[in-house]
Amino acid sequence: MGIFATKVRKGAHAMVTADAELAEDVQRLLPARFEAIGERLAAGHDASTACAQVGRETARDGADLGEALDGLRSTYAHVLGGEPDFGAVRALSDINLEFHAGEVTALIGDNGAGKSVTIKTISGIHPPDGGRIYWEGEPARIRSPRDAAALGIETVFQDLALCDNLDIVQNMFLGRERTTRAFALDEESMEKAAAETLSSLAVTTVRSIRQPVASLSGGQRQSVAIAKAVLWNTKLVIMDEPTAALGVAQTRNVLDLIKRLADRGHAVMFVSHNMNDVFEVADRIAVLFLGRVVALRPAAEMDRQIAVDLMTTGESSRLSPNDSGGAGEETAS
Repeated sequence: MGIFATKVRKGAHAMVTADAELAEDVQRLLPARFEAIGERLAAGHDASTACAQVGRETARDGADLGEALDGLRSTYAHVLGGEPDFGAVRALSDINLEFHAGEVTALIGDNGAGKSVTIKTISGIHPPDGGRIYWEGEPARIRSPRDAAALGIETVFQDLALCDNLDIVQNMFLGRERTTRAFALDEESMEKAAAETLSSLAVTTVRSIRQPVASLSGGQRQSVAIAKAVLWNTKLVIMDEPTAALGVAQTRNVLDLIKRLADRGHAVMFVSHNMNDVFEVADRIAVLFLGRVVALRPAAEMDRQIAVDLMTTGESSRLSPNDSGGAGEETAS
């Protein structure tokens, strides 16, 4: 299991936690010691040791924090406070996101809210200008898509990144082809792996894994792109507007496929403008407004009107001031 976390370069300092309850525990027990614990984690200490060192003078607090921070190991990915800069423009500020195994986390926001930059920051295209990254509780660096893939992070971008002139197998192994001892392509091994992956995801609409991608429908292409992402040892699958250009039937197939990914234990980040799709598949919803996460809460605790309010104004009168799902406290300066 993995952890992805970044700490803001200046200003806010927030600790990595596995869920909202653990976040509350950490902030209740040691609000003034976040940075000290973070420094020890970055130096390679495990969570329990870091908490014990910082909380030694308050044994009970130290024990509670050790238990709370050990919970981060059940979280696949956690993004805190990443702030990519583009010249004078700060695209993101105080980002705080979590991605858990077996769950679909929807990321929503108006145009320009920072969804694409968030995706590209996690996937290694736009490394954060400051901060730290943790994966499986250990410090890591994600400076390129190859680094992200090595950790188990795969992204299905809106353009799918498929080659029309290649068949399904060739697309799924593009850039990662298997070879024999004689350095020839191991076509049999790749065909078998591609067929098994598509079958495990219940993708049954393609007539042959050797048909060119150019002959596939939009929904079939999306299915192939998703299968390509999970073919490897993938833990977090990021999906950017996967249903944007699909018809009703094709959208249904893709949404079912997203649910199956979560059922298989993958963490899924689902970016969409379609509120019907979001509320159908999401276990939790994160709302971006002007580059900030203004809410991160279970989907069952939100409705479409609250989501639209948060996307357009950054707040909702239907939520109490202290009912932000933990996002406000975790990203406060």
